[in-house]
Amino acid sequence: MRTEGYVMKIGIIGAGQIGGTLTRRFTATGHHVKVANSRGPQTLTALAQETGAQAATVQDAVKDVDLIVVTIPEKNIPALGKTPFEGVPSHVVIVDTGNYYPRERDGRIAAIESGTPESVWVSEQIGRPVIKAFNNIYARHLLENGKPAGTPGRIALPVAGDDLSAKRVVIKLIDDIGFDAVDTGPLAESWRQQPGTPVYCGDFDVAGVRKALNEASPKRTAQWTATDNSPGDFGAPS
Repeated sequence: MRTEGYVMKIGIIGAGQIGGTLTRRFTATGHHVKVANSRGPQTLTALAQETGAQAATVQDAVKDVDLIVVTIPEKNIPALGKTPFEGVPSHVVIVDTGNYYPRERDGRIAAIESGTPESVWVSEQIGRPVIKAFNNIYARHLLENGKPAGTPGRIALPVAGDDLSAKRVVIKLIDDIGFDAVDTGPLAESWRQQPGTPVYCGDFDVAGVRKALNEASPKRTAQWTATDNSPGDFGAPS
């Protein structure tokens, strides 16, 4: 699925379900990956041995790469902050895969509750433009359900952002790992792919993604809005 000779250097911050899956998929398609988490590279030995990725610190994962994936819980984004990106050249693409789960994990984030799209908030916190992608699909489906280009019913993933060239890079990577992509417009429109919208976890093809995006509403439903008792956990949201 990857174009011959096209190899990227990718740094991934976060080694949870999506971070681990992207590490596996990107290395399987020939890209060079450094992966980091908050607990240190010594905790990533098994993933590195499995995939051939380099276990790294956050500081090392963002050095000498073409693209950085930020895939950590929303509640941890302020602690990540701007510092890791201060020396990263402006041409490096930064992808945000995050979702706001106020009742399950993140608690109340006032700006998001007030209507700021999740990835706009992330961009503000880290001080860099981001492309929102990989947030609306189950990790297992991302790992297992990629198909060659042209396959009928191939799953499509929405991609939002303000930099057209950066979006093209991300769209190419999505194709590399077996999925179509739909450019959903600027980052300000990325609420169309947040949890609770029709495209979230829908596994639609291109036409289905476009239809779902058009049907989205910016209003947060109760299921995706913090309460006075938030957060609980994924087994018992609060």
